[in-house]
Order: sequence, then C-alpha cells, then structure tokens
Amino acid sequence: MVNDNQTHTKSLSGRDTRTKRNGRNHADSLSVNGNGRAHEKPLDDRERGHAAHTQDAASAGLPGVFSRPIKLTFLGAGSSFAPRLINDLMRIPGNKGGTVALVDVDTERLRTMHELIRKLAARLGAKDWKIVASPQRKKVLRGTDYLISCIEVSGLSCVRIDNDIPARYGIDQCIGDTIGPGGLFKGLRTIPEWLAVLKDAERYCPEAIVLNYTNPMNMLCLAAGRTSSMQVVGLCHSVQGTSKVLAQRAGVPYEEMEWECAGINHLAWFTKLRHQGKDLYPLLKRKARGDISRALREAARGREAKDVTNWVPPVEREDLIRKDMMLHFGAFITESSGHLSEYLPYYRKNSEILKLYAREGYDGTSSFYADNWPQWRQKADDSRMAMLSGEESIDWERSWEYATWIIEAREKNVPFCIHGNVMNSRAGGDTLISNLPANGCVEVACMVDRNGVQPVRYGALPPQMAALCTSNMSMFDLGAQAAIEKSVDLAIYALLLDPLTAAVCNPAAIKKMTVEMFKAQEEYLKGYR
Repeated sequence: MVNDNQTHTKSLSGRDTRTKRNGRNHADSLSVNGNGRAHEKPLDDRERGHAAHTQDAASAGLPGVFSRPIKLTFLGAGSSFAPRLINDLMRIPGNKGGTVALVDVDTERLRTMHELIRKLAARLGAKDWKIVASPQRKKVLRGTDYLISCIEVSGLSCVRIDNDIPARYGIDQCIGDTIGPGGLFKGLRTIPEWLAVLKDAERYCPEAIVLNYTNPMNMLCLAAGRTSSMQVVGLCHSVQGTSKVLAQRAGVPYEEMEWECAGINHLAWFTKLRHQGKDLYPLLKRKARGDISRALREAARGREAKDVTNWVPPVEREDLIRKDMMLHFGAFITESSGHLSEYLPYYRKNSEILKLYAREGYDGTSSFYADNWPQWRQKADDSRMAMLSGEESIDWERSWEYATWIIEAREKNVPFCIHGNVMNSRAGGDTLISNLPANGCVEVACMVDRNGVQPVRYGALPPQMAALCTSNMSMFDLGAQAAIEKSVDLAIYALLLDPLTAAVCNPAAIKKMTVEMFKAQEEYLKGYR
C-alpha cells in the first residue's frame, strides 16, 4: 500500500495517474470508456437489458508480464457476464495462460458456454489457456486463484413473485433485486448457497480472491464478511458508468476530472467533482434545476414520456431522481434513477409522485425488471447460439469490468484503483467510512497490487449522506443475518426498516406480506423458521 501524499497508479486509460490526496485517501479517477464519447443514439432500455452495463475500456492493459499461469473458476457460467469477462482475461497483455473452469448447474447452458469459450480462445489464439467445465464446483475449485461468482438461485421462478406480491400491498418496484421486498427475498434464496460456495472455497482454494457480481450485492458481501475467511470483493458497474456520465454532463474531458466517491452499493456519493481546480457542482446543479423544472411542467400537462416503445429521452428529461437528490442532498449518486428510487422513501410511495419523477426503463418504469428479465435471459441464450453459429460477432475489445483489472494488477504487481464492496471495519477496529456502521458493508476505493485488494480509508461522509446510507444498512444488516440464521422474524424486521416499504405500509401489513412471500417461495427457502 502506498501511503505518501501522491499515489502513483494506473487508470483504465492506460496512462500514469498521480492523485493528490488533500488530507485524506483519494480514489483515483478511472478512464472507463474506450471511445470517450456519449452514445449518440442509445438503445431502448428494454432492448439493452444488463448487456448495456458492460462497456469497452480505454486501455488494453497494464505494463509488465505475469510470472505464472493462473486458474480462474467462474460460477454461474451461463451468466451474460461470462463471455466478455473471459474475453477480458485472455486479452490481458503479458498473461501466461492457465485454466478457466466453468461451473453451472444448468448443464445445457454450461455446454453451450463451454463451446463458446473454446471458440473464443481459438479466435484469440489463446493456446496457453485450458478450458474445462463441470456442473459440480468441488471438482474444479482446487488450485483456483480467482473465483468469479455470478450465481443465481431459482432462475425465473420467483421474479414475478418478488414483484407482484409487494405490488398488491402498494409497493412499486422498478428493479427489486438489491433492496426492498424483491431484494430481500433474492438474498434469502441466494445467501445460503453463496455461503456454501465460500465454505467449499475455504477447503479447496483458501488463498483465492473471490469476485462477486451477484445481487443483492450488499447483503451477499455482508454475509460473506460475517461468516467466511475468504477475501471477497463485490463488483458493480455504477461507479465507472456514473463518473463517465458526470464528465459528459459537465462537458469536461473525463481523464482530467478529479473525483471522490464513497458510500454503499447503488447509494455511493460523488462528494468531489472538480476540473482544473474548479468545482463542477454549481454547473451540474444549475442544469439539473432547469431539467427538473421543464420535466415537471411537461408532467403537469400530461405529456410525460413514459411507457413509449423505443422512446429515448433527451438528457434534460432523464435521470430526474438522481438530479433531484443531488439538489437536496448535495451530491450525485451512483445508481440509475429507477433503481435508486427503491433505496429512498420519497419517490415511489404513490402514483402521483411516481408520475412526476419516473421515466422509461432504468429511469423508473414500474415492474421493469420483472417484465423484462425473462426476455433478457432468453435473448442472452439466443445470442450465445448466434455467436456459436457465427451469426453474431465475438470480436470484443477488453471491457471496463473490474474483475480482470484486479487479476492483472495483482499478477503484475502494478498498483491499480477500483471501487469495491467490502466490510467497513478493518483490523485494529478502524473503519473505512467513519460515520457508517462498523459491522456493515461499504463501497469505497480499493488499491490492488501483489497484496490483493486493499480498501482505502475514506473518512466521514457529509452527515445527511451518511444518514441515508445508514437507513439502508440497517435493512441490509437484518436481511443478511436473516439469511445466515434462516430466520423469518429477522426477515420481517428487515422489511420493517426498508425505506420504501416503510413509506408505504404499516407494520402489520409488512409482516403479512413477508409471510405471504415466504409461503409463495417455500420451495426455494428450505429451513427458514
């Protein structure tokens, strides 16, 4: 770990980045888009799905070479993340090959992915990489250096339950997979299997770094931190994506923007945004006030563009919730407006407010995830078959996803900055974010080198931002513990503290809804009592 007043790191632009600290550890700004431009004509959210989150990086890699072959095991290999992440791995300059082990309990998807990755390796000329596959993780975990988790429990079976039962109680969800009733129950289904994975990793590959992409991110990382000795970091796209958006909106070169970001997953705050010594927030806030004023006038006239097929909103009409939160709380937040709205008690508690601030797709459409996830999943399956047949290209650049940059930084011992989800408490009792709960999970800058993923202490968030994070962390605390102990009562308490749920329902209704959801999903919630 480098502790002087200037940290010499690498960014995704591939250039050296020296970041002044101004009295506290500072997250290095990362260049995360290969072309450096906004999309001129973005696809409709219903067409893009999760695939839109993975964008090209601006750099092929870091200097240096690996000193050894490595083994990467990919759990949930049928995930849409797998092809791009493994492409990223094989494109690392100076790698010495190794083994990629694919694991998925869906044997049909596993077989397809095995064929696709072998085709990808052949196309890249990656002769030093051995590709193996098994539906049983214990058969391939031994010797793993890096373990990527994209597991999903229950597939499509509970997506509508997670959305529709809460909807009958007045709880309107856009995504519903990280917080709220949908997020809680996804966690209750997933965490027991996740902890079993970590237990197996402790036995077969205790030195591996575990890179988690599965939601609910905070609860999974929290449960891991409380029960496992494995080094786990949770990875999301929201910091990379939002930092790029903010540079575009401010009209400044991304590589020149100075910024700090800290909080919790999907509710991390850009507490500093500067360009050449100038604070960018006055400009962004002035634009936001105009955007919101125009959008609310349109909504009042009944012209809000919601649920219009293939409609792409101009920038001044989109992201209203994040813009509004910036004006009232003082900083911009990492997650999209629709998903963010589920972390807050303000915007989804009745249809009138929702109509004013919610827009299409990730900007807040009701039931967006539940209505579209089956089609996204089928589209991903169809896309893989098209890739195998040659109808669809597999000629990708390296992406901005953090996983392989972590691997490269560690193997080459080149310091590199990411933002990851880790436990707030550190050895000796110190905390990364001093005014958030020590036993919680936070999202902060992390330095990566030969020593692995090393979280950087941020200090104190502005009090209003910390308070909002804490309100969510209380729900995550009880939700993760409910899954660890398989406790129905703790699950009820978690939803009693959920910001959106509590804004809509009284305690009796919340308890009744939680019990109803347990009954509807009892096939996937064995052992809860």
